[in-house]
Amino acid sequence: MSDAATDTPTSDTYKKETELIRSSQRRRLIFLALSIALSASAQVAKPDLVDVHVHYNGEAGVLQQLLVKLQAANGMAILLTTPAGLPTASKFIRENPTRFVGFGDVKLDDPNILREIDRFHQAGFRGLGEITSTLKNYDDRSYWPIYDRADKYHMLLLFHTGIVNRLHPEQPADISFDRSRVTRLDLIARHWPRLTIIGAHMGNPDYAEAAEIGRWDPNLYFDLSGTSLLKKKNDYRFFQSIFWWTGLVSPHTPASGANAFEKLVFGSDVFNGELDEFDGALSRYRAMLKECEVPEKSEEMIFSGTMWRILQEQEKQIAADKK
Repeated sequence: MSDAATDTPTSDTYKKETELIRSSQRRRLIFLALSIALSASAQVAKPDLVDVHVHYNGEAGVLQQLLVKLQAANGMAILLTTPAGLPTASKFIRENPTRFVGFGDVKLDDPNILREIDRFHQAGFRGLGEITSTLKNYDDRSYWPIYDRADKYHMLLLFHTGIVNRLHPEQPADISFDRSRVTRLDLIARHWPRLTIIGAHMGNPDYAEAAEIGRWDPNLYFDLSGTSLLKKKNDYRFFQSIFWWTGLVSPHTPASGANAFEKLVFGSDVFNGELDEFDGALSRYRAMLKECEVPEKSEEMIFSGTMWRILQEQEKQIAADKK
């Protein structure tokens, strides 16, 4: 065999080397996308509002309109983005990293779910949600590899909890309220203590159960988007009985001593581009917190402080992985 033949790589070797190069390029792109988002957010002060629950499915013009609202409110929105909305959402997030954060709207029963999570992660998205309409209970062990992957990427998780709407009652559907009960989040929160979990709608109508598991799960929070603050508008003080441990020093209360209402974060549940819901949800939150005499300091945590702290901690975790 000649020296020239010896120096010529085999087909398999060439393929492996090519894949290594492509893998390295992918890692650099992920690092670049995350670095841009993280460095931008690190350079700005805390926003006055963080909306954890804005759906985006690629609706034309919606993000530009939402950007105007966020700028006026000094706010930030977490975009729950479907694959269809990914290209446009990614562009807006890159151009406005202090106003938008991306979550991937994935289906737990998708056979390609892990690949989809990788795809959103590579695009710089920082969480998954709104997780809903599953074929099994949220805490079913068949879903555990999904939560492992989210944990690996330090992703936040936002689950739909409680009653599920029925837009097409004439069509058969394999959807059950019981699979999305808020209590399904307890095992997930305990098994993955590094994951931050948000239960959308606070388990509607199982608010008391939501609060009780939130009392002992420090990584579990809730939004009160949807119908809860509509149907409870004449009984907002009801929530004082749900968040009963405020100011109570006891072995039965969290050691943090934080106001119990701080288990809440703000979420509007804007979907189909109906941005009026952003203003409506904000108004209802404020009315409920005022009626329940929630201190201004705790209101600040609910509207922005808690989520801003979580996002900053997430940035540190991601940065540590790069060392």
